[in-house]
Amino acid sequence: MRVAALAAAALTVIALPVSGQADGASSGTGSLGPLDRFPIGETLLFDGKWGLVRLGRASMEVVGIDTIRGEPTVNFRFRMNASLLGVVHFSNRFDSWVGIDDFMSRRFTQEFDEMGSRRTTAYEIFPDSGIFWEQGVDTAQASSENPLDDTAFFYWIRSLELEPGERHEFNNYFRPDRNPVVIEVIKRDTIDVPAGRFPTIMIHPIIKGGMFADNKDGRVWISDDERRLIVQMKTKLPVIGTITMRLIEVIDPRGGATSTEVTNADKVRQR
Repeated sequence: MRVAALAAAALTVIALPVSGQADGASSGTGSLGPLDRFPIGETLLFDGKWGLVRLGRASMEVVGIDTIRGEPTVNFRFRMNASLLGVVHFSNRFDSWVGIDDFMSRRFTQEFDEMGSRRTTAYEIFPDSGIFWEQGVDTAQASSENPLDDTAFFYWIRSLELEPGERHEFNNYFRPDRNPVVIEVIKRDTIDVPAGRFPTIMIHPIIKGGMFADNKDGRVWISDDERRLIVQMKTKLPVIGTITMRLIEVIDPRGGATSTEVTNADKVRQR
């Protein structure tokens, strides 16, 4: 039972590692703003497997626009629902609010419903002041410059230009004690997932305290096109074995197939 519970929980952690950003680098998304790269309504759907056993589904969604302390922000959301053998159940949700103009985190919440036990954590992040407040903690804590939270990281990394052989060290996860995060760019690779066939860039994240910590087999595949979709995530853990998340569908409000040269257009649903 312990192995089953760990396997289901691993799906959430593999999809949401602690994150960071390069020393001295801006947290912006290049020449395009976040709403140009990640339009409202874009949703990536994943399945999760522990070896050959299906664990559940996950999604990454661009929810909408909110205002946080007078700043326009975009709300990114990650959801995970896992069940194993009808006994181990998880339903977790992570929300991030990122500045539209500067792509820095302003708020980050985590809702956990695991085996009937529910808990919530929430952070208010103040990039201008260099602090963050954690729900239930009376004292402000120092934050990194240009802070990013866990969910925001996945959207930010989609904006990076990555080339095989590069090694990047990041230091702007909003909690300084979790830095640095290292990203090694391994190679270009064409892979097949339920959503179709994608040319990708494979990266190896090395993340302090997460599922990818000191894990030589941890990999993330990002589509090698202008949309930079998260296509697959995989890690190998002691005792548990291999945990994999694969893209099964893209909901794109702009319509049309993914911009890869080799993809299954029928798997991309238009709104």
